[in-house]
Amino acid sequence: MQESNDKPLEAESFLAFPTAFPIKIIGRRESGFATAVIEIVLRHAPDFLPGTLESRPSGKGKYISLTATVNATSREQLDALYRDLCDHPTVVMVL
Repeated sequence: MQESNDKPLEAESFLAFPTAFPIKIIGRRESGFATAVIEIVLRHAPDFLPGTLESRPSGKGKYISLTATVNATSREQLDALYRDLCDHPTVVMVL
């Protein structure tokens, strides 16, 4: 889609950086899942404090959701973090 002056519309960001940004990662409840998530998050947000990772098991205990709140500095940083998390074999969903 284009504006009336024929310039392409830029992808708008509704975030102002830097900002505290929570990311929810849902995965199978397996040994090492939280450790793997922490390692991925630290690769993209070295100032993340692993002790702040929140976890919650699913009702039947098959899955676990982890919430990591990172200090996001750019859209590119968040995109790369989401990609790496989604690529991990035990991750089912990233929100």
